[in-house]
Amino acid sequence: MKRRSFLKTAAALPALSTVGTYGLGRSAYAAAEPWANGTEWKLFEVTTRVELTAADSAGRAWIPLPSVLSDYSRPLSNDWTSNVKTQQLHDAHYGSTAMLYAEWNQGGERPFVEVSSRILTRDRAVDLSRPRRFEKESAVDLAEYLKATELLPTDGIVKSTALKAVGKANTDVAKSRAIYEWIVDNTFRDPKTRGCGQGDIKAMLQTGNLSGKCADLNALFVGMARSVGIPARDVYGLRINPSQWGYRSMSASGNVTRAQHCRAEFYSASHGWVPVDPADVRKVILEEPPGNLQVTDAKVKLAREKLFGAWEMNWLPYNTSHDIKLPNSKGAPLGFLMYPQVETASARKDPYDPDNFKYTITAKAA
Repeated sequence: MKRRSFLKTAAALPALSTVGTYGLGRSAYAAAEPWANGTEWKLFEVTTRVELTAADSAGRAWIPLPSVLSDYSRPLSNDWTSNVKTQQLHDAHYGSTAMLYAEWNQGGERPFVEVSSRILTRDRAVDLSRPRRFEKESAVDLAEYLKATELLPTDGIVKSTALKAVGKANTDVAKSRAIYEWIVDNTFRDPKTRGCGQGDIKAMLQTGNLSGKCADLNALFVGMARSVGIPARDVYGLRINPSQWGYRSMSASGNVTRAQHCRAEFYSASHGWVPVDPADVRKVILEEPPGNLQVTDAKVKLAREKLFGAWEMNWLPYNTSHDIKLPNSKGAPLGFLMYPQVETASARKDPYDPDNFKYTITAKAA
């Protein structure tokens, strides 16, 4: 997704709705576009409900919305109801990360926000055996995906590790493949990691603790790729449907409150943006029945081959942003926005604890 292209598209769409203290809001993207009639597209509806225990203090909430407009993802609309003030906003830096913002004053009834998003997705795969025609990114856009971030430095131990992994590879695809294979071979999925992890790749490499979940392992791919001059980015999203590839570990349905999943992409001069997901290979190894599979297992070998160049789109992408400064927030920037966030006068609530937060996310094919 081009950052500028998204902004131009968004600017041409109907004005975003804002809502008063009580009411219904709607933000429509482009529900009648011709691509909506293609048989390979699948339509999903995802509903997020944030409900606080009481309005014992003033507060605000931010709910991520599907923001990636691409050849594999088409956000259609966001509809919401609430008993507090709400508004759809975007982050200040990237400009393409959409969120529903809510705020309330102390006292009054129990605050809630419920937003339903409709989105089309279709599976994506890039044939890396030969160059392909694609719309090239500008140097300005690609420069954004070469930058270091707070949790993804591109020098020091990150760069030295990447250079060792890359070895004698001399093309962007070969270098990216070498980094991908290095991550699959050297990292581990830790089921005790909270949420999807933190993505602090420098700490991972310095301590030698190369375990974690998707926001750790795929961030490692992104940081290492950037460090050797390959544009790369994390794509933060949510699993929303069972896998048609046959992997229980890569499935979700119904209540998807804990189904957040981060993926990664790199940019090739000969192929454009290429999807990868080394973290899911490690998830297959750990979780696919009967569990703790060997890397030589047929299921693992198939996933390892597929996930360098393809994504099954039983998953929706929210955004590709790092170091998110939440609009109107008094707290520190987030490494990424993939979970609903709430702040009260006392503190920012724990987004990895949805039962006490409280929020729920449900998904269904529409």
